[in-house]
Amino acid sequence: MPLQSRQAPTPLLNAHAHNDYEHARPLLDALDNGFCGVEADVHLVDGALLVAHDRDKVRMDRTLQRLYLDPLRERVRKNGGRVYRGGPTLTLLIDVKSDADATWPVLRRAFTDYRDILTRFTLTKTEPKAVTAVVSGARAIAAMTAQKERHAGIDGRLSDLDSPSLSPHLYPLVSQNWSAISRWRGVGPLPDADRKRLEQTVAKAHRAGVRLRFWATPDTPAAWAILRKAGVDLINTDDLPGLRRFLTGSK
Repeated sequence: MPLQSRQAPTPLLNAHAHNDYEHARPLLDALDNGFCGVEADVHLVDGALLVAHDRDKVRMDRTLQRLYLDPLRERVRKNGGRVYRGGPTLTLLIDVKSDADATWPVLRRAFTDYRDILTRFTLTKTEPKAVTAVVSGARAIAAMTAQKERHAGIDGRLSDLDSPSLSPHLYPLVSQNWSAISRWRGVGPLPDADRKRLEQTVAKAHRAGVRLRFWATPDTPAAWAILRKAGVDLINTDDLPGLRRFLTGSK
């Protein structure tokens, strides 16, 4: 499988491939569409980090390293240190489905092996590199917080935005189910109260220096338009070409 598309895609800062591993070509389809965020569900099985939504669907050949970290490193080396030549960092969101405290040490060792391409976090600063890993799902928050240096950040929740000690060097991203903002499912206009709640939430996240993402949003152009106008940083989608066309104004 080729690592490069025929034409260099335009990097789309807001485009996030939800459950990216379910596409025909995990990672590569997202990169061919210019996505700057991809999501992989991970299970720890016999010491291996296996990518699948459900535990009974794992395969030993579908590891995090093989599907994501290795091809990303190869692409970064070919593109002069970036996933997209001259482009921004790519967010690799890893949704841990197995036990948090058992999985994190294995993830940490894996990230160390790819520290040449992964953003480095300390207690007081972030050193961006080609790929920014963020751990979601089952998060070993205490263990990650205790480390003075990491090659991954934590995916926070809206409740973390109310913490006076919130640091973007620990929580570079905050994600939440769309239902925390609205019950709107894409039919008719978004209620004014929900729109105001969305805008206030985006503003609170940005004041804290963190990016914002929602999952379980309606996956339609109408919803994409609302999220983009409000300033949501990563727009979830399963429709990669559709969101690319929407964000670029192409057909």
